[in-house]
Amino acid sequence: MAQPAVPAAGSSVITPISAKAIAPWAVFFGVLMLVLLYFVGAEQGATALISGEGVHEWVHDGRHLLGFPCH
Repeated sequence: MAQPAVPAAGSSVITPISAKAIAPWAVFFGVLMLVLLYFVGAEQGATALISGEGVHEWVHDGRHLLGFPCH
């Protein structure tokens, strides 16, 4: 006997996620992306928070890939 192409009614229900539930995660990832953008784009420059060349060496290729000048 062939299986129907459409699942039976009521077998699974997709519930939408409210904006209240997503908002904290959106803020968290937004802040995380801003921190990463800072380290890739500005750290080891005039606004350096960490001394030395460690951060620069870790993100050097990413800077060039994203078009940030670093030398």
